[in-house]
Amino acid sequence: MDVGRSSEGRSLTPLGIAALALLTERPMHPYEMYQLLLTRREDRLLKIRPGTLYHAVDRLAEDHLVEVCGTDRDGNRPERTTYRVTAGGRWALTRTIADELASPATEYPRFTLAVSEAHTLPTDQVAAHLRRRVVALRAAAAELRDGYRAAIAKGVERPYLIDLEYSGALLDAEIAWLTDIVADLDTGRLDWPSPTEGPHRDH
Repeated sequence: MDVGRSSEGRSLTPLGIAALALLTERPMHPYEMYQLLLTRREDRLLKIRPGTLYHAVDRLAEDHLVEVCGTDRDGNRPERTTYRVTAGGRWALTRTIADELASPATEYPRFTLAVSEAHTLPTDQVAAHLRRRVVALRAAAAELRDGYRAAIAKGVERPYLIDLEYSGALLDAEIAWLTDIVADLDTGRLDWPSPTEGPHRDH
């Protein structure tokens, strides 16, 4: 994800964007935000740890995108600070999300590069490696569906889960494409070049 910029001109991190989005729903303290992110399975998209989330919220506060709106103490537990989004934070989030939704970003996934250079391997090796990938992707898709159903069972509403639907659709599309490619390799429908040794290759 490309990041937006705060009102101070500093880049918004992905975790900062997620925190801002939560605070547009209601004021929260960081640990509540952490639990909600886990419930919504956003740990698939972000590296979420309590410490890093607290740091992200502190950074948002420094940039005046969120502000303290109260503190409370539950028994002997440490005092917890509750934050709310500011008008500047809401504007920064709205602008960033709108840009990300509307404008495809150029990304450089390693798998695409590997596919582009797969012709350097023999046909049978390519097919074998892709079969292994299909097995792994099917396991990932099954885990994703299980997580989706678990989140629904916990009462998470669909608008907070459409990223899981999107990820599932991408997995299904990749599995279907790989399955077709493997079949074409196996049957010879895909005319595969023989790997050659040349002066440009390292030995």
